[in-house]
Amino acid sequence: MKDVRKVVIPVAGWGTRSLPATKNIPKEMLPIYNKPVIQYVVEEAIRAGIKDVIFVTNRDKAVIEDHFDYNLQLEGVLERAGKEDKLKIVRDVAEMVNIMSVRQKKQLGLGHAILCAKELVHGDPFAIMVGDDLMFGGIPGIGQLIEVAMSENMPVVGVMEVPWDKVSKYGIIDGEEVAPGVYRVRDMVEKPNREDAPSRLAIVGRYVLTPDIFEYLEKVKPGKGGEIQLTDALQMLAKDRGMMAVRMSGMRFDAGDWAEFLTANVYFALQDEELRYELLGLLKNFVQFQ
Repeated sequence: MKDVRKVVIPVAGWGTRSLPATKNIPKEMLPIYNKPVIQYVVEEAIRAGIKDVIFVTNRDKAVIEDHFDYNLQLEGVLERAGKEDKLKIVRDVAEMVNIMSVRQKKQLGLGHAILCAKELVHGDPFAIMVGDDLMFGGIPGIGQLIEVAMSENMPVVGVMEVPWDKVSKYGIIDGEEVAPGVYRVRDMVEKPNREDAPSRLAIVGRYVLTPDIFEYLEKVKPGKGGEIQLTDALQMLAKDRGMMAVRMSGMRFDAGDWAEFLTANVYFALQDEELRYELLGLLKNFVQFQ
């Protein structure tokens, strides 16, 4: 398998789980501590050696691309004010990665969003990272998948164990563990009832795929709401070619879930030594008054 140097990040969704905050602001631009959600996702990709980011976007999400571009007016203000540290921060964001984009003109599911990126992928193996799923740990989350994909020459999905009462919210795999935390996928089920779930191993928004996935996406029949589901194409790919799954290590935050979004804010704020003890004091006082 060729080196994985491209990632597709779908960001065209409406973010309805996060309303009303996302009425006029993309969910991917909501701040976690001092960065928008999408910047954490892109930084994870960069740490894994990815060079090109392909956003699948819509007409109302230009602010996401703008975030990774130069802002000459802001840079001029910071330069004149002598705020060199702030100036470096905003320039570093603009220079961190090569950004490309394609529009998903109709919201027809995750599978359709990935299919929109076919021409920009150019027949290479590529990663997919869901834009509101955050992964943190020693080895970048997507990097754990790339390592297995390269060694096995096979597509890979990232999984984590979830409680039984939450399996109905995820795609769940049935797999044979062939090495610690590495599974050969036998089947996968999209949002099964608890009694029908083959395991608690849930697909959590990280994939490394071969370009033949597009052939399967073009065959998938639209389901509920006319949507093309990525899981349907992955099932076919797994049966014909084979597929691996990696139980990912590290911490995960779903930025579309308010409890996890707020927890992520506290987690990252506590990493700031200048803010940590003041924040802990405020949280302690807050808890005492509850």
